[in-house]
Amino acid sequence: MTTPWGELRLSRFPEDPRDRLRAWDASDAYLLDHLAAEPVDLSGTVVVLGDRWGALVTALAAHRPVQITDSWLGQEATRANLARNGVEPGTVGLLTTQDTPPERIDVLLVRVPKSLALLEDQLLRLAPAVHAGTVVVGTGMVKEIHTSTLTLFERILGPTRTSLARRKARLIFCTPDPSLRRPGNPWPYTYTLPEDIGAVSGRTVVNHAGVFCADRLDIGTRFFLRQLPKAPRAGRVVDLGCGNGVVGLAMALTAPEAEVLFTDESFQALASAQATYRANDVVGHAEFRVGDGLSQVAAGSVDLVLNNPPFHSHQATTDATAWRMFTGARRALRPGGELWVVGNRHLGYHVKLRRVFGNCRLMASDPKFVVLRAVKR
Repeated sequence: MTTPWGELRLSRFPEDPRDRLRAWDASDAYLLDHLAAEPVDLSGTVVVLGDRWGALVTALAAHRPVQITDSWLGQEATRANLARNGVEPGTVGLLTTQDTPPERIDVLLVRVPKSLALLEDQLLRLAPAVHAGTVVVGTGMVKEIHTSTLTLFERILGPTRTSLARRKARLIFCTPDPSLRRPGNPWPYTYTLPEDIGAVSGRTVVNHAGVFCADRLDIGTRFFLRQLPKAPRAGRVVDLGCGNGVVGLAMALTAPEAEVLFTDESFQALASAQATYRANDVVGHAEFRVGDGLSQVAAGSVDLVLNNPPFHSHQATTDATAWRMFTGARRALRPGGELWVVGNRHLGYHVKLRRVFGNCRLMASDPKFVVLRAVKR
């Protein structure tokens, strides 16, 4: 990537030679060019929100920025990109969306996220640290910036306008207004599950902003909850890509003797799963781990994996995440262990599962979803 501060070598995480997706896009380049052209004073506290693969903080490393991200993969990519570009550890602050933000922000750079709820939550969390002299610049591709995006900036921080488009990217300029009366933060959001979905019927769900279907139970998970297998009495069960943890909660309620591992690459999701588990006073053993699927789980240590794979990685539509989840599940399962997957019919997960496991059985279906089972032989 060519920037006003020099050439950068960047990669996504985990690195895969077959992955042709870049670790930056035109909106990252547009923002960096703007900061150099104005120029923007970067001598104060610089905070970069939502930097997807670390391109922005790597370029600005000399100014000791602070990155705030919801993505464990994005944070690991940032560490790797800083290292490969010769940046000393500790130069860039790495925070999650669950961490306490800096007390004062002089430059706030916002890579607009896919989730409007996550943007709302984070702007409300950062607003107390923003002052009248704070430079606030957002960036995103044109398709990512909507009227509702600009309205959030206006409602939480102050008057907002946009730039002309360049290479299908656009900038957002916001002038902070310290006298603005900000709304309260509605996140995390709590709701009660319906009464027709098995073990978790009527239970409480807690969702932090940015978690998939944060204000209701999504129809794929609803279908999956009605088809779940019986958990082993004293085995180890994984809710892989747990989101708010409803699937793992169902396992914990039906098999209190089992050990349930909740894992997700989203810090917001894992916080939601923990809060949901606590809200329901579950008796049992649970572990909550942020990371890349089952990469940190010992081989042959799991009896059952339950999975509703995402088919987006940030804004890119890809099956790379599902592949990593399926191959990781096979490695982590004991012989005879099972992977249960729910997905949209058109995604063709049965083909992938047969390639990874050598077998796949259709356990349930409706016009939109299928539930599949693969067994490690």
